[in-house]
Amino acid sequence: MKRSFAIILSIWAVFHMAANVTLDSCRNMALKNNKLIRMAQENLKGASTLKDAARTAYLPGIDFTGSYLYNQRIISLLGEDAKLPTMSFDPTTMSYQYNLVKGSDGKPVLNPETGSYIPSEVAVIPKEAMSFDVHNVFAGAFTLTQPIYMGGQIRALNQIAGFGEKIAAAMNNNVAQEIIYSVDEAYWTVVSLKEKKILAESFVALTDTFRNNVKYMLEEGVATKSDLLSVEVRANEAEIALVKVGNGLTLSRMALAQICGLSPDTQLTLHDEEQQTPDMRPAPAYINIDEVYGKRQDLEIVRQTVNLLKARENLSLSELLPKIALVGAYSFSNPNVNDGFRKRFGGGFSVGAMLQIPIWHWGGDYKRFKAAKSTTTAQRLLLEDLEEKVRLQVSQAKFSLDEAEKTYNMASLNLKKAEENLRQAQLGFKEGVVTTSDVLAAQTAWLGANSEKIDAEIGVRLAHTYLSKVLGSLPY
Repeated sequence: MKRSFAIILSIWAVFHMAANVTLDSCRNMALKNNKLIRMAQENLKGASTLKDAARTAYLPGIDFTGSYLYNQRIISLLGEDAKLPTMSFDPTTMSYQYNLVKGSDGKPVLNPETGSYIPSEVAVIPKEAMSFDVHNVFAGAFTLTQPIYMGGQIRALNQIAGFGEKIAAAMNNNVAQEIIYSVDEAYWTVVSLKEKKILAESFVALTDTFRNNVKYMLEEGVATKSDLLSVEVRANEAEIALVKVGNGLTLSRMALAQICGLSPDTQLTLHDEEQQTPDMRPAPAYINIDEVYGKRQDLEIVRQTVNLLKARENLSLSELLPKIALVGAYSFSNPNVNDGFRKRFGGGFSVGAMLQIPIWHWGGDYKRFKAAKSTTTAQRLLLEDLEEKVRLQVSQAKFSLDEAEKTYNMASLNLKKAEENLRQAQLGFKEGVVTTSDVLAAQTAWLGANSEKIDAEIGVRLAHTYLSKVLGSLPY
């Protein structure tokens, strides 16, 4: 029962939301459901994870390496049995003397073939005693490496990761602003078409009333068949226009629902559909362009890219500098090389330092450093060029808002004149001093004035939204 109640409540909430949707709710739905913003958020998560990973480069790294090797032959340190001469202690000289073959004269005998003395006793080391079975060799090592000075490489990598996170955040915010601007455009388009549909319905009713009046006058003989045909043509055109604007309104609602992440079949009824007066706030008299530069997320992307490329310069420079690291290891093997190649695991610890000094690489590292500096300079120039364009864009947006407000004021005055003109034409037609063509012309002028006023209303709203966008103050 609780689950069923929750489902019913959710369905009711959806339909209630669809029945009276505000601009803010459309923005929130788009930011929550739009796939582009979700992609940007995932990219931001990835950049944050890379930043955390870059910090670990300051810490020591522990690795394990293991290997297995099969050898076809054994290792033999001797080619044949070794015969080593022996020594005896001579009390008369208080030293050890080689045991040599001596002649009748008491002197050592030389070997005529080699010219060396002939030992009288030898110690034999069999060849087999110096042969080791290394058919199957297992080896491994645990290694600890602690960077001491890497030429600024680790610091540069951390800076790159940090700037990458800021770029991802700015891209996320920029996508959010673009989505909000698209929502606003689609929202006010729906409002505009709804007003035009109401206008088209009013025009259809107006032409129907006029057609009935002309039919009655034709029956009374005070109008011609040609007058009636002209009015019927206008009435048919009004009905066709109503069908077109109705189709356009349906499609625009579907487009808005799609941007909000809803099903295109969702029936959205907007809160501002009944509002007739747009926000007439004037453009700000003074705009701090430096604050605009700081708020614009597209500029923030380029600005952080400049910082990232500067960090890459430092990374390239680190290739020209020496590097120092501490190294500790525990190595083991089977056969145990530390214990006569016995068939068992054994090993030991070792600690040391490593120093690497670049000496000569034919200028390749330096040229890569110069190329990185050129890339940074080019990106900085791009930032300056974009800032100049933003300054122009802000001025254009202010002029567009002023023009939109003036257009709305003029359209409002023209509508009043058109309404009065239509009223006078209808009165004159009833009194017989105005022709059918004059009434049709007045109706056309009234329709055009209303349509221009609706366009001017939406123009003011969109001009405000666009100004907020170029100022970087569009909420995201």
